[in-house]
Amino acid sequence: MKQFEVPAFYRSPLLSKIKAQRKLADPRKKDFSPTTLQIGKFTFLIARHFGFCYGVENAIERSYKALQENPGKRIFLLSQMIHNPAVNADLTSNGIQFLQDTHGKQLIAFDTLTPNDIVLIPAFGTTLEIEQQLTNLGLDIQTYNTTCPFVEKVWNRSEKLGETQHTIIIHGKHDHEETRATFSHAVANGPALIVKDMKEAQILGAYILGQKSATDLLGFFAGKMSEGFEPTRDLSKIGVVNQTTMLASETQAITDYLRSCYIQLHGEANIKTYMADTRDTLCYATNDNQAATLGLLEQAADLAIVVGGYNSSNTSHLVELLEQKFPTYYIKDASEIQENGLHHFDYQHKEMKLTERFLPDHDPLQIVLTSGASCPDSIVEEVMMKILSTQYTQTELESLLSSLA
Repeated sequence: MKQFEVPAFYRSPLLSKIKAQRKLADPRKKDFSPTTLQIGKFTFLIARHFGFCYGVENAIERSYKALQENPGKRIFLLSQMIHNPAVNADLTSNGIQFLQDTHGKQLIAFDTLTPNDIVLIPAFGTTLEIEQQLTNLGLDIQTYNTTCPFVEKVWNRSEKLGETQHTIIIHGKHDHEETRATFSHAVANGPALIVKDMKEAQILGAYILGQKSATDLLGFFAGKMSEGFEPTRDLSKIGVVNQTTMLASETQAITDYLRSCYIQLHGEANIKTYMADTRDTLCYATNDNQAATLGLLEQAADLAIVVGGYNSSNTSHLVELLEQKFPTYYIKDASEIQENGLHHFDYQHKEMKLTERFLPDHDPLQIVLTSGASCPDSIVEEVMMKILSTQYTQTELESLLSSLA
């Protein structure tokens, strides 16, 4: 796989060494058990896969290339490059400006742009409508287009589904940048409908099985389906794709459930007539990170720390998985570990919380540690060091770390 040029300050010498050792020992990625790293009284159970994925490294490399190749020019990002505050803050500190926020709200009007400006499309991609707006202004949006190749793979599969008259069911969050982009590309090729989770998929399934009316279906999915959606016609055959940061296991469960509905109606022998096989669209990095998180769930630990941006979809799903077993704390970086306790994000209630004594009062301590696909390894290492500093002086810590060399 391609090696990207990512600024050194995003890397962690310690974690890079661990990743290299695991890759050498398990090149085919069959072992999803965590790496055990003992430092003093702490044992960190580090996920087999975590941190920057292919699409994120590609986006970061292209962003810094744009800065290096265009001195003196105005450089804009359509919206956040990725959902990590440290990465976005660094880009803005280098002069890059955001045109929109993550919800599509305009921060800088498009009509203030000129053909001499540089506009970067983020890793999530963007809608066909926005692409056209920017192109009409004479802007080159391809040279520094950082759309993730795996997102584009979903778009290409959606196009093929449209060509074969399949309606495209998108498993995603309808207000997420990636899903907005995927929906735009999908509806250019055929009818589309967005389902957020299994609960919403079951509402769709109830209509397919004749248990809900078209009126009920259209009312529930208002704003989440293509214009002129006609259930009788548009649900005759379907294909399921996803927002690449959703739980791959949930996408598969939704696909299997909808498949069972069509089997119930038409029989298993005829299922290929009604449902396309779209398993090849699931993102490898999301699969790997989630499989590694399931490997963490097989361990015994006192707590789990998940590091990443609070608006990061893939990171929030890691939290949801780990919460099933461990007291789990979702933090953006080491600054959340303070003298009065741990400041962490409650994803379910969308609010910050303070836990004063987050470390159990016993020895030894086992801590599960992972991060989202948009989180730099350097931030994860800083979190480790901050946790260690709650129990050890700088001199003691240097001595402990020297033994790892």
